[in-house]
Amino acid sequence: MPGTILVGLTGGIGSGKSTVSAMLAAMEAVIVDADAISRRLTDIGGAAIGAIRTHFGPDFITPEGALDRVRMRELAFTDPDGKRRLEAIIHPLVGQATQQQANEAIGQRRPCVVFDIPLLVESGHWRSKLHRILVVDCTEETQIERVLTRSGLPRPEIERIIAAQASRKQRLAAADIVIHNQGLSLDALRATVAQLAEPFGL
Repeated sequence: MPGTILVGLTGGIGSGKSTVSAMLAAMEAVIVDADAISRRLTDIGGAAIGAIRTHFGPDFITPEGALDRVRMRELAFTDPDGKRRLEAIIHPLVGQATQQQANEAIGQRRPCVVFDIPLLVESGHWRSKLHRILVVDCTEETQIERVLTRSGLPRPEIERIIAAQASRKQRLAAADIVIHNQGLSLDALRATVAQLAEPFGL
């Protein structure tokens, strides 16, 4: 594949997607992290804060001037329209930032850009922009166990997050490449990632 290869990386919460992203970064892939961009946009002084305050009110902004993530998460789960209104503010800004970062990497002739996008399958518009979609997969029970261990969130909350994401079947149907991150040691996972990344010029 000539030029910079554009890879979409996704996986459900607790799948190990962030670990795979870090491994690809260590192999010198350029990582465009949609979650990190979104957090910056909604952090203190972020570009989305003004619009969020206007559309949702000051109660959704912390005293420090960042998005009140707990309050917004509660609204998103109980009010689908609220979630859509927030996405209408944030998604275009994330899109602009991801495109800018990708263009810089392409201009530098970097071999591979990896778009780390949790909601890649849900968004529906990424397929035509990417050469490959890489899905990190595991069972739902493994997802729950990992998130329980790392975050301490109650199980019903984790199950609610999983239910709000694309199903495992939907992600696998969208995948060009699948990493089955089930029962793998970190070394085994790293070896798998390295093997799959070879065609990306890494």
